Amino acid sequence: MRTAFDESERRAWAGQAEAYAASFAKLCAYTVPGLLDAARVGEGVRVLDVGTGTGTAAAAACERGAEVTAVDAEAGMVARAALAAPEADVRLAALPRLPFDDDEFDAVVGNFVLNHVGRPREAMTELRRVTRPGGRTAVTIWAVPAATGQTLLGRAVQAAGVPRPAHLPALAPEDDFLRTEQGFAALLAETGWTDVGCDTLTWDHRTTLQEWWSGPAAGVATIGQIVTSQPPEVIAEIRNHFETLSAEFADPGGVLILPHAALMAQGRA
Repeated sequence: MRTAFDESERRAWAGQAEAYAASFAKLCAYTVPGLLDAARVGEGVRVLDVGTGTGTAAAAACERGAEVTAVDAEAGMVARAALAAPEADVRLAALPRLPFDDDEFDAVVGNFVLNHVGRPREAMTELRRVTRPGGRTAVTIWAVPAATGQTLLGRAVQAAGVPRPAHLPALAPEDDFLRTEQGFAALLAETGWTDVGCDTLTWDHRTTLQEWWSGPAAGVATIGQIVTSQPPEVIAEIRNHFETLSAEFADPGGVLILPHAALMAQGRA
């Protein structure tokens, strides 16, 4: 059964594949090589990419010679992923209920998908179900506290005095977990994974002011839903604060260099 958080996520991402591809997709692609390495994705490995988005991880897994299945909850993402990874079996499906048999895959990966599910423990249990004994998983989430580059857009919203709208529910406290190395590793251990580990990944994302603004301006992700729910004059104020705060991260050529941090957990079924 979907939670209120799940329903909000479905609405937020509906029709957003193109806008996501033009904005935040490049950021999220950074973790893909390490994710596939951690899950030991290589030649002949049956891998499931959950929450594939625009198909970056699926395409990279295909390049390694893996037998790739990929799923996403948004039809537009499925279409984009199918183009990015034509060798993969790309389907419309969502956690925590996947249309696969027990023990069907050698590896499962999820690049930031756990940020978008209402019951992360059920999601990790489902990934365990579809992974064969001895198979591997690797999953990423954003770290808390967030790195300075990740907070830029939120700071602009806060500076404009805009609260989180009531129609965007946060994850229920009983379903949440500590977004730390220890907390993320514990989530995997609680849901049946062994040989669990978690690492922090840090990098500088290079982008432009217009590219970084284009995501929220189009309503992409929670930050975009907050921005686009405001009247035009408030959106303009958020944009002004964003431009001012962006100066902290701009190089002499005007490129934004935004520090980010993510957690990558891995385990064995």
